[in-house]
Amino acid sequence: MGKIVQVLSKHPEEWSYMDVHCWLVDQGFSKYAELFSQKHKIDGCTLLELNEKDLKEPPMSIPCLGDIKKITKAINMLKSSSEYGYDGKDSQSSNPEDPPANLTISSEVKSSFAENDGYTVESVAAYKTISKRDIDTDDLFEEIHLLSREDIIRHVESPDTHSKAIWKLIIAFLYCSLSLWVTSFVMVIVHSRVPDMKTYPPLPDLILDNLPLIPWAFEVCELIGVILMSVWFIVLFFHKYRVVIMRRMFSLVGTVFLLRCVTMLITSLSVPGHHLECTAKKYESLSDKLQHAFHIWSKLGMSIQGVRTCGDYMFSGHTTAITLLNLLITEYTPDSWYLLHTSTWVMNFFAIFFILAGHEHYSIDVFIAFYISSRMFLYYHAYAYNSMNLNTTDSRVRIWFPLGWFFEAGGQGRLSNEYEWPIQLGKIVLFFKKSKRSLSPIIKDIDKKFSFNDYDVNPHNKIRNRKNKVKK
Repeated sequence: MGKIVQVLSKHPEEWSYMDVHCWLVDQGFSKYAELFSQKHKIDGCTLLELNEKDLKEPPMSIPCLGDIKKITKAINMLKSSSEYGYDGKDSQSSNPEDPPANLTISSEVKSSFAENDGYTVESVAAYKTISKRDIDTDDLFEEIHLLSREDIIRHVESPDTHSKAIWKLIIAFLYCSLSLWVTSFVMVIVHSRVPDMKTYPPLPDLILDNLPLIPWAFEVCELIGVILMSVWFIVLFFHKYRVVIMRRMFSLVGTVFLLRCVTMLITSLSVPGHHLECTAKKYESLSDKLQHAFHIWSKLGMSIQGVRTCGDYMFSGHTTAITLLNLLITEYTPDSWYLLHTSTWVMNFFAIFFILAGHEHYSIDVFIAFYISSRMFLYYHAYAYNSMNLNTTDSRVRIWFPLGWFFEAGGQGRLSNEYEWPIQLGKIVLFFKKSKRSLSPIIKDIDKKFSFNDYDVNPHNKIRNRKNKVKK
């Protein structure tokens, strides 16, 4: 335990980026060691070329001025010492006129904590690895790299590849599906807690009290939602960056509806209209609740598909879905499509009007739903478009917006609205050609094996052979 070792004993120009890591740790800059060595792969030669401007500006962007000055001073001392020569020994030079050079790192970065069966297990803190070595020969048998906080941040914030984008999309889809399922189950719970209409009449509402009931209004609202959903799916199908957009859509929908679960559950409002036949629904078992929740989840909570719920008032799920669809269509279509944008906004406000005209929600339910949906959409996209700058200037953003950081760090930011045919016919034709080439030898082997036997077994062939013999 506590074994002190020499981890660096060579000229700075020969340092690898892991040697730079150790040097930074020894100089007291351990929090920047991963930034230099892992993220930017700075080796000894590159380290000697760095100046104060490189540390201030992107991609380094070190936020603390004091640290910038200290690192610059340490690098300058390293430059001067390397110019006088370096022999890998202690900083106490044999020549008293030589400048001091603090180049040898002697720190407790390696410790042996287990010895058995001829092996020793060592933990190297600077490299964040655990290695298994032979006691006699010091040969390396096994090495495990430990994930640190810096490693996780570096992996998440690395530029998105195609496979990484697909995995993010899958995680966002699962997150959204789980969120909608939880919402459906909460709707079942609040239905069983809906207040009695005789004891708790509808609350006074400025708009509902002055707006006459239109019985068919709520169905029209849902038809508007179906139209907006169809338009959005067409836009999404042809958009060039459909994978990124779907990821953003799933993460937004999942987050907003999770927030709706909280507001529905904590306070049960009375039924907003006398025309609604809402009574507290009793369930005999948990399986009945889950079955009803699945019915709501599979039918997307739409009354035109036979879903009828009560108590899920604060805030309106229909207003949330329609507002998000409108904002998504507006954001991911060109600015010059004025007619489409005007139409979606008109349909959005008409859908809100029909919800109120059907007396299915209080006015506050609709207002809060529109406000939260629009604000969440704007906040999420503002972060997505500026994630790189926000992450480098303030690390607390990762704590404040963990979901946005996970999905958008390393992303493309603002997307250009370009469209393409998603099914590439050339690739499909090439796939079938390759399949045909790979299967052709197998088909030939089958023909060789079975063609002669099939000819003999066929009764028509036998009759034809007999006729030929008679003619001869």
